[in-house]
Amino acid sequence: MESFAGDLREMARTPLHQSHVQAIRDLGTEVRFDAGTMIAEVGDPMDRFLYILEGSVEIIDTYTREAYLPSSLGPDQFIGEISFLSGGAYTLPLRAKEDTVLISVSRKDMLAAMSRIPEMSDIIISVFAARRRRQVEEHDTSLKLVGADIDRDVRRVAEFAARNKIAFQMIDLGSEDAEEIAQSCKLSGRQPAVVFGKNKVVDQPTPAKVAKLLGLAQHFECHETVDVLIVGGGPAGVAAAVYAGAEGLSAVLVEDLAIGGQAGTSSRIENYMGFPTGISGSDLVWRGEVQALKFGTRFLRPRRAEKLERRADGTFCVTLDNGKEICAKAVVVASGVQYRRLPLNRLEEFEGTGVYYAATDMEARYCRGADVIVVGGGNSAGQAAMYLSRAACHVHMLIRGESLAESMSDYLLSRLEADPSVTIHYKSQIKALEGGAALEKVVIDRNGAAWNLDCPAAFIMVGAAPNTDWLSKTCDLDERGFVLTGDKVGEQSQYTTSCPGLFAVGDVRAGSVKRVASAVGEGSVVISHVWQHVQGN
Repeated sequence: MESFAGDLREMARTPLHQSHVQAIRDLGTEVRFDAGTMIAEVGDPMDRFLYILEGSVEIIDTYTREAYLPSSLGPDQFIGEISFLSGGAYTLPLRAKEDTVLISVSRKDMLAAMSRIPEMSDIIISVFAARRRRQVEEHDTSLKLVGADIDRDVRRVAEFAARNKIAFQMIDLGSEDAEEIAQSCKLSGRQPAVVFGKNKVVDQPTPAKVAKLLGLAQHFECHETVDVLIVGGGPAGVAAAVYAGAEGLSAVLVEDLAIGGQAGTSSRIENYMGFPTGISGSDLVWRGEVQALKFGTRFLRPRRAEKLERRADGTFCVTLDNGKEICAKAVVVASGVQYRRLPLNRLEEFEGTGVYYAATDMEARYCRGADVIVVGGGNSAGQAAMYLSRAACHVHMLIRGESLAESMSDYLLSRLEADPSVTIHYKSQIKALEGGAALEKVVIDRNGAAWNLDCPAAFIMVGAAPNTDWLSKTCDLDERGFVLTGDKVGEQSQYTTSCPGLFAVGDVRAGSVKRVASAVGEGSVVISHVWQHVQGN
């Protein structure tokens, strides 16, 4: 199956061409570091492109200050990873191993050069993305999460990091590593914590606080008005972000949790053209995010749009959950749908500690060797069941109806029926959730008979509710809350809403086809209408 980036250990090294180096020289200045001098500390902004002319640079351990990796970067190589595109922060410290000479170029000038010289851009981005993959797979980072197994807040940070391809280390309470962190950070006893760097403890940790430390919470001037604001980071939203940047529009994408949206929870997509061996939803959309960043689109997460207003001059202002506003000449609504919450007692209490709405590596960690439940009959539920069957003792799929033929792709249904680790229970549904601090048992109505199952995890993937409460006063919605577009509101374009300058694409649009490929197509095509609106204004 395809990954989100190349494997750094297997990639053939492609050095920058001499013309590329000359372009970097023309833009930058030479800087010198004596042996042992720090080049970057954890949390420093990755706001300079650093190309090594002489000497070598090593990554060092945050605690011991000794070399972290056996190898170092030398002449003709460059420093950084994919966070450079967005101005993120360093997550490991860098030091000159010997007397070293670098060319330093501002991020703004380097991104402009990469836009002009695609061959140079391809080499740099391939290496940056591969380095991020290595960081994620090898947990090469100074972001440490202690006690995620028992603490809901730490677990939510872990989910945010995992779904956004952010490297982090999971540390069990009571382990030697946890004791070392507790001493360094002056934490008392067996205390869950989120730690960045050597001793930066995130008080009352949230994804938003961690995003700020990592440089993901980009700053926007209050007087700034962009060409287009895209709300939602699923396939439709990210496709719109790619094409908006490619067309030269100033664009910002806002996402409330993770780039990938609901598709990001799909562990394996096999029917998307161009990926014959399959690719996970999060890996697919992450590639799109990198493309959009390359073209200059900015991403803001985790932030949720809470209110939309259209001013007299036609400008839109979106109020975010932190009270800040972003104004734009046009808005693309790609906020998608979310799985419906079942009417069960204690559901909210167990959300994040046994009840989940996504099945990724993060969630699979909590159900190894146990029986788990997947509720739902769509492709996402089927993919979740197949994925979880690798880690769980057994996966029980609960289906209210008598068949999956109309709701699930045939190839997926055939695999589920043939998998001995998966059982499909028709005419079945959850009746009750039981447990202490976390889910321990599920009571199931199985064709009229009660069945008690010891189960630490239930994955609910049933129904679809559109995320449109913030739009209800601005454009027309159907009776289920989906955005009406095209001939339903008297417009020729199928993406135009009842409000001029406001467009809707993907699952949130009434009548859309709920498939990744169609969402990507809609997000791509809508930008031509956005461009016409912006130019017309």
